Amino acid sequence: MVPDATVSDAMNPSDDAAARAARSPAVSVVMTVLDEARHLEESVLRSLAQDYDGELEVVVSVGRSADGTREVADRLAASTGGRVVVVDNPDPRGATPAGLNAAVARARHDVLVRVDGHSMLPPGYVATAVEALLATGADNVGGVMAAEGSTPFERVVARAMTTKLGVGSAPFHTGGRAGPAESVYLGVFRRAALERVGGYDEHYLRAQDWELNHRLRSAGGLVWFDPRLRVSYRPRSSPSALARQYFHYGRWRRAIVRRDTSTLSPRYLAPPAAVVGAGAGLALGLRWRPALVLPAGYAALLLAGSAALGGGLGVRGRVALAAVYGVMHVAWGAGFLTSPRALAGARSPISPAEGG
Repeated sequence: MVPDATVSDAMNPSDDAAARAARSPAVSVVMTVLDEARHLEESVLRSLAQDYDGELEVVVSVGRSADGTREVADRLAASTGGRVVVVDNPDPRGATPAGLNAAVARARHDVLVRVDGHSMLPPGYVATAVEALLATGADNVGGVMAAEGSTPFERVVARAMTTKLGVGSAPFHTGGRAGPAESVYLGVFRRAALERVGGYDEHYLRAQDWELNHRLRSAGGLVWFDPRLRVSYRPRSSPSALARQYFHYGRWRRAIVRRDTSTLSPRYLAPPAAVVGAGAGLALGLRWRPALVLPAGYAALLLAGSAALGGGLGVRGRVALAAVYGVMHVAWGAGFLTSPRALAGARSPISPAEGG
């Protein structure tokens, strides 16, 4: 007599366990942190609390922090029954790519989930990402950098960071349909894919995610965007901090372009063009007033865009949104234009605060 399926499954629990393991492979969450004592515990605990059937560990690579980050990490490692592992970031500046490579090297599993020290994963993030990774055969799966602010200025910056006028059309900023993408926020990787391209390039103190995804795609791999994967991101809290951030974004994007000119696209040229056009118009306008039409036209464009895209912010918020757009464009464009050639080659000596 042949046993029915129910009896067969009961007699072969290993078969069921193997099926579960195939659907929910073991996962290593990897993060690198520097001066993240304020957010690290919540970030780690949310990663451990994922609604996921497979085994899960968190590997934290800690830089030379001055705020007690290492103590928080060590306490988490001691209180979570071995589910949290702490390693040192070998870069004395605490640079992100070196820290991530150190965490990946220590991780035990073949599916790697990148998380930032101030990222708060929603409960179904890992399960959704692994499902997409298995279904698409992608090397990397990621989603939306969901900018959210708690202060009025942060909320304006968050709006700017989720609109095409502020950051272009990249789906990981503005959303969109699931499908192949140039880059995604954070990322859930196959270890074999990372090893195939040599991991994170430790030269890139900025733009290391985009650069890694470019190498994955150049090697024939698939980078997949899934809009269900949303991770909250807290924007910079002051205009000066925002300007520094986007200035260094522009510098490092130019370094990537210098290494591989095929990565250049029209949207990368728009901010430098705005800087050159508006700046030249202002300079010429001191002697020839018609030239002022260039900066005036740019300002009008920002005001019109903020009026159209600033719903719910009020009149002051819309004006602030136009100013934030200007800060982002000018800082990024200035960074792109002034990026030194050496940045595309040898390591830069800039500090983690500037480059991380």
